[in-house]
Amino acid sequence: MNQPNPVPEPSPPPPEPTRPEPSGLQPSDREPSGPEPRPSVRHLLALRLRDAQEEVAELRAALAARPLTALATGVLAERLGCGPAEAGAQLLALAERARLGPQELAADILTTLPAATTGATTGPGPAPPAPPSPPPGRPPPVVEAALAQAADTLGATAAVLWTVQPGGALHPAAAPGFTETERTAWRHVPPGLPTPAQQALARGSALGPTGPVTATLGADRAPYRLAVPLHRADGPAAVLELAWDARPSDPTPAERRRLRAAAEVCALALTDRPDDPAAAEDHGPDTAALDAALAPALLLAPEPATGTPADFRIRRVNAAFTDLADRPPHRVEGRTLTAAYPQACADGLLDLLLRVHATGRPHHADSLALTFLSGQTPVPVLLEFAAARLTTPPGHLLVSWQPTSADDRTDRLLRAAQRLSHLSGFEEDLRTGEIHWTPRTADLLGLPAGTAPVPLAALPAHVHPDDEQAVRRVVNSVVDNGRSDATVFRMRHLSSYTHYVRLVAEPVPDPTGRTAAVRGAFQDVSAQHWTETALAATTESLASSRQEAAERHLLALRLQQAILPPAPPPLESAGLRAAVRYRPSSQRDRVGGDWYDTTLLPDRTALLVVGDVAGHGVEAATGMVALRNALRGLAYTGAGPGRLLGWLNQAAADLTGATTATAICARYHPDTRTLHWARAGHLPPLLLRDGTARPLPLPHGILLGAADDPHYQEHRLAMRPGDVLLLYTDGLVERRDQAVEEPLDHLARVLAEPAADLDALLDRALTASTADTDDDTCLIAVEVLATEPDAVGVLATEPGIPEPDAAEPGITEPGIPEPDENV
Repeated sequence: MNQPNPVPEPSPPPPEPTRPEPSGLQPSDREPSGPEPRPSVRHLLALRLRDAQEEVAELRAALAARPLTALATGVLAERLGCGPAEAGAQLLALAERARLGPQELAADILTTLPAATTGATTGPGPAPPAPPSPPPGRPPPVVEAALAQAADTLGATAAVLWTVQPGGALHPAAAPGFTETERTAWRHVPPGLPTPAQQALARGSALGPTGPVTATLGADRAPYRLAVPLHRADGPAAVLELAWDARPSDPTPAERRRLRAAAEVCALALTDRPDDPAAAEDHGPDTAALDAALAPALLLAPEPATGTPADFRIRRVNAAFTDLADRPPHRVEGRTLTAAYPQACADGLLDLLLRVHATGRPHHADSLALTFLSGQTPVPVLLEFAAARLTTPPGHLLVSWQPTSADDRTDRLLRAAQRLSHLSGFEEDLRTGEIHWTPRTADLLGLPAGTAPVPLAALPAHVHPDDEQAVRRVVNSVVDNGRSDATVFRMRHLSSYTHYVRLVAEPVPDPTGRTAAVRGAFQDVSAQHWTETALAATTESLASSRQEAAERHLLALRLQQAILPPAPPPLESAGLRAAVRYRPSSQRDRVGGDWYDTTLLPDRTALLVVGDVAGHGVEAATGMVALRNALRGLAYTGAGPGRLLGWLNQAAADLTGATTATAICARYHPDTRTLHWARAGHLPPLLLRDGTARPLPLPHGILLGAADDPHYQEHRLAMRPGDVLLLYTDGLVERRDQAVEEPLDHLARVLAEPAADLDALLDRALTASTADTDDDTCLIAVEVLATEPDAVGVLATEPGIPEPDAAEPGITEPGIPEPDENV
């Protein structure tokens, strides 16, 4: 049967300025005039409401046209000799193929099908459309735009579309990027001339990238070519040719598909444009290009048509288009973008297209994440997406999207992996000398842009002289011995930066076992090299620092061992028995400045001292040695503890370089069993008497080195036989989470329990310690013996001890008598 005459696609209705506002909107609610970066929610709701009203009108029209569709179905059933169900299915298939609604096709069948099939002469029917003729003069703008976009996609310098003339000659129909002089010189290419376009046409498949070529349009400035032939059953063949000034990389499968689609768009736009002005107005070059595209595409018209658009109306979709919500094309065409794809527009699709429309810059994304609604279910989809603004019709957008395939994703992942790992590949055919580098190989090697691929055998000439032998070894191993090999080399200084590149190569043997080709990879390992260099320097520095720290630690330990004897000297002649302990820190790098001293002075008095120099390490140990020796020498003057600490404060500044320290200095007089003591910021001693342990009251005195001329108050205490006095440093009781009074009370309770001797008492104190600072600890315990002193009498003020300014209260708890006098 004869096919019905095509009915022109109805244009979308023009905007109605007098149309009433949608329900619920007042004139005062209209959006203010002027451009907006994004339409308001109220305006979009108004557009959606209008679309709903239009759908209702369409449904009513479909109901009214149902008799017409039934009549056309009957005509088809009669002509085709089939049943009504098969005729109805045929009507829907024809409507889909003709891109018309079923009622429109039914009207066309009823007006054209009887006359065409029965031969009735009821009048002159509509004249059949004349065959298309090639356009005169310059090609339409859509051809130039499609060629320029195809060239830009692959980074080509120029492009040319060759049309095949009768006899096989080629004519440059459009050539963006080439001059008119170059195009005129090659306006006729005979079939026997071996240009890339003629070779691709003869092969019937794509040619290249290849080059350099010498005989073709503009070969002197763009010698590398890629030619893609296009054969159409309903028109002349054409060849799309791209030109580069340097050898390009092989196009990916996705790029080849887009290139072939561009070729079909250009060829169809040149050969299939209708002559009918009405048809041209309705379809136009943009519609022909849309139908020729192999990828799914949509033609979008701005909504409203004038001013700043707030939305887009889907004017047409091409034959390759498949709706992601599984709707037929006629259910998508004519609707606004926000109504057809609300979730995708909410994801940012509308904003993206508004930006393309406003700026005129095309947008392409290998992977764009959008969400579509299938019924009421959101379906996330990854799309390959492209959008561009057309010049004909003005302001329209051509949008193409399709879900990415597994091959496309794999190709993109490989390219991303190469980019992120600074990796590129190469392949060299040793038989033909042809070399292929992946993109950015020259940049990775630090070579100037556009440098031709370097043969592997010539690579040593481009590397640092010190690395030439390593590269030659790899070349000989792969080419001559057929073994894979690898090395790291430096490129020559092209600038202030030196490239470090890892080369990995493997042979490709022929059937005889000889190396016929070499393939491999280059990887920029400059950052890794500098990291390894810095790491090696840091490791060496750390090793040196560790060695120095170990030496300083050993020195501090030796100083402590030399100064702090493991056992005190005998003090029985002074009426005392003594025991000492030193517990170092468990951390070897925390050797501190804790120290003690017990000595018998020439006047038979006993000097008892503990101290703690601030800090750790050699500095603290040397400060401890200086203070300990200075105090022992000063004690031979016969001065009391308060005066001795005053002198020691000056020594802390003069001998140790402004070191600060705490200390307790005590002097025991055996003839009266009296203890004189003073403190410099130190914790109080503990007195064990009659089964109880209590800290002594604190005389005033700041730590050593904190002031120039401080006053140190001195206390004295009458001791009894059996009394035990414990002097210690803060490493025994100090905690980070408690005030010092709590662990001090705990220590007093522990020491109140009976002990076999002083050594057992000190061991128990260390075992029961709750300190958590892991600091050094020094302890001195002295017990007053029961022997009678040589002389008993009233204690007189000793030489060098100033008279007190005022009395200080002594220990007032039961069992500990008040001292005779406070100094």
